[in-house]
Amino acid sequence: MAEDIRAKIVDATMALAARRRFEDVTIRDIAAEAGVSLADFRDAFPSKGAVLGGLNRRIDREVLKVPLGELSSSSPRDRLFDVLMRRLDAMAPYRDGLREINGWLRRDPSALMAMNQLTVNSMRFMLEAAEIDADGPAAAVKLQGLALAWSRVMATWFDDSAPDYSKTMAALDRELSRGERLVGGLQRIETLTAPLRNFARAVSRRRETPAPDTAAESV
Repeated sequence: MAEDIRAKIVDATMALAARRRFEDVTIRDIAAEAGVSLADFRDAFPSKGAVLGGLNRRIDREVLKVPLGELSSSSPRDRLFDVLMRRLDAMAPYRDGLREINGWLRRDPSALMAMNQLTVNSMRFMLEAAEIDADGPAAAVKLQGLALAWSRVMATWFDDSAPDYSKTMAALDRELSRGERLVGGLQRIETLTAPLRNFARAVSRRRETPAPDTAAESV
């Protein structure tokens, strides 16, 4: 029952976003569109922005529930390309609403920062779905870079009227090429700085080691 209410609220939010400026959409509007009470809305989501987090999780789940299959033996780049194209397919029913929300984010920097964190977390799972390591010393830089690349791909997707998303696919291909160069550079930096990191960890461990009890030693 609670899950059904959350789904109705997410659907209503996206329907309203496709028709109106998102900053003009109120929680009351969403509740009325979804056919739920304000109490039900409050139980489901703490804010209008949190509803977008619910949509994000829905899209993530649509992508993650589909295994790579035969693509598991292909290159990391091809695997990630496939995963991100599947993400666009999952987003397609909400494209009009997402286009308006994207405009709202440009008009509201604080909302943009919050949405960026949601995107970074989604990109972590997209990398995992593509069987690409999302951890390591440079993970934060890689994830933020992918999130920014994804925002540029979406900007192309919003205006791509071709049935096969040819412009979007070309944009994604370019962004993945840039990403490969970035990751290659980061890996070289990690290799060069590995001795320094190991030294810093050793120093840190030495500082954390308790000093011997000299009074006990003198007895």
